[in-house]
Amino acid sequence: MRTSIRTAGVLAALLAMAATGCAGGRTTRDIPSAPANLTDKVRLVAYTDCDEMTEGLRQAAARNVTPWGFGDAMLFAARSDVATAERAVPDQQSHSTTNTHEAGVDEPDLVKTDGDRVITVARGVLRVVDVKTREVTGTLRLVAEDQAWAQADLLVHGDRALVLFQGGGIIPFGATARAQAGPGGPRYVLVDLSGEPRVLGAMTVHGQHIDARQTGSTVRLVVRSQPEIAFPTPKQDESEKELLEGNRRAVLSAPGDAWLPSYDVESGGASRTERVGCDRVSHPDQFTGTSLLTIHTFDLAAATPFGSLTPIAVAADGDTVYGTAGSLYVTSNPRWWEARPIDVVPPPDPSAAAPAPKTPPERTEVHRFDVSAPGVPRYVASGSVPGRLLNQYSLSEYDGHLRVATTSGAEVSGASPGTSESGVYVLDAGTLAPTGSVTGLGKGERIYSVRFVDALGYVVTFRQTDPLYTLDLRDPAAPKVTGELKITGFSAYLHPAGEGRLVGVGQEASEAGRALGTQISLFDVSDPAAPAVLSRFHQKESGSEAEWDPHAFLYWPAAGLAVLPLQTWTGGGIGGSAALVLRVGDREITKLGVVTHPRPAATGGFAPADQGIRRSLVIGDELWTVSGAGLKVSDAATLADRAWVPFG
Repeated sequence: MRTSIRTAGVLAALLAMAATGCAGGRTTRDIPSAPANLTDKVRLVAYTDCDEMTEGLRQAAARNVTPWGFGDAMLFAARSDVATAERAVPDQQSHSTTNTHEAGVDEPDLVKTDGDRVITVARGVLRVVDVKTREVTGTLRLVAEDQAWAQADLLVHGDRALVLFQGGGIIPFGATARAQAGPGGPRYVLVDLSGEPRVLGAMTVHGQHIDARQTGSTVRLVVRSQPEIAFPTPKQDESEKELLEGNRRAVLSAPGDAWLPSYDVESGGASRTERVGCDRVSHPDQFTGTSLLTIHTFDLAAATPFGSLTPIAVAADGDTVYGTAGSLYVTSNPRWWEARPIDVVPPPDPSAAAPAPKTPPERTEVHRFDVSAPGVPRYVASGSVPGRLLNQYSLSEYDGHLRVATTSGAEVSGASPGTSESGVYVLDAGTLAPTGSVTGLGKGERIYSVRFVDALGYVVTFRQTDPLYTLDLRDPAAPKVTGELKITGFSAYLHPAGEGRLVGVGQEASEAGRALGTQISLFDVSDPAAPAVLSRFHQKESGSEAEWDPHAFLYWPAAGLAVLPLQTWTGGGIGGSAALVLRVGDREITKLGVVTHPRPAATGGFAPADQGIRRSLVIGDELWTVSGAGLKVSDAATLADRAWVPFG
């Protein structure tokens, strides 16, 4: 799922939730089922009817249910889910755009601009700011003030904005009922921006938001769901064997609708509840039956985008999305908890004793959808690779192949200390069958960042020092390491910065591996056999959101600017927040200055305005910085203040 952890507070809340997850009305342990080994298992099967689908999902789920149900499969790990195009933005472009992984494929973020307007969503309120007048020209509250904590992102096409609320239980502003009927999952709200912003429609889905991608006016939402099965209430002193038997019986008697995700649609003044049809569900050769991936597609330019929806679903799991102009990949990291192995033959005997738990195979499942044409995507293939992904930058499609970088044996239940290593695996994009691999990177370490640029790859691993590996991927059947650079600290995000240059955003570290503060590095990778560090900027006792969410990183090649949020701390607490502005030359990084926002007046509310700067934009010769308190406009060359646009 996307869940890029944007603040320490959010991360703490998610970790607290992970410790007390519940499903089916009972407290659960996060013991998801082992991932299927899909290597060379790429035959795709559609169900012929609802009866076949129901029976197939029942049997698979019954083999994988545990005494505690299906477990809470949400992953609460800080991830970097967004970033910049592989190519530099053309110099003639007058404004920056969202920092995305692939050029032409937009990703949700909390601010968007077309050069004339800045559109942002903060504390449940969408605002439109006119660039010329620097005034708020439109405001639309989407959730009540007591739900201002709800994380929201934007996708925009012309005068249409899609607001994505990732969390469940969001109640629309002005709703008379404080309890919402139907699904309680993520909510997607369509807004008309042609005049005063107004809601055109909305969709609330059953499940967990993973991510979304937009190509042109077409948006595709990826949602994960688990079957809605009421497991029996545990009895006092009930054994695990008895719990498992009861859960298996519940699964085997569950109706097909338990697996089919539902979603509520509000459009044209009417509401309706729909489910994914049996004829829209497919599955790979091997699957667990414990989750479904659903892709919803709609056109922001259509008169009624929510009018007619035809989602497709796959009996699979997923938590990371990577998109190109023609492909949408959804991957599922292996779980680190012990789980029962997949047993595909024969149907289970409810009276049989439960097999002993063991560490599941550490493999990442990969599912590919063809999105080269507008409309409903086509499910193409499934496959898997050893190990665990870091984030979407661990994936890259190039010249008919998918490159995947993973770490095996790190921070996984049952792994021996120091046994981890990383590798890059090359799959045929048409079948997801293995083509080649290079392994053995960073023994005893794990991947901290990855970047693929055409036929080259860059992988950073870390434990005490930071090896930057350069890889030659021109021959898909025989990828190889060509160079290695060892320095202290690590780069958590890598950004192309012109021919033969990479910028790394991360932390300096001691020889023992202790983080010492934000570090921005300029690497010379013009010679793949001899990568070198040219310049480093270090800010002690600080951190940046760009380390785990590259949407927060701005690189503007026309002026050689790099801008990122910077939080400093003293005495164990956060001492201040600013936007750090750097000048990136061909051989040196220098500090241009910092931008700060006024500290808002204390409100005493549940979710007070955050003065911390989150994002930055370049529009013409101006640098715009965004926080929960407002927008500041600065001279991009001198950082002199030009305007302050407060959010009332």
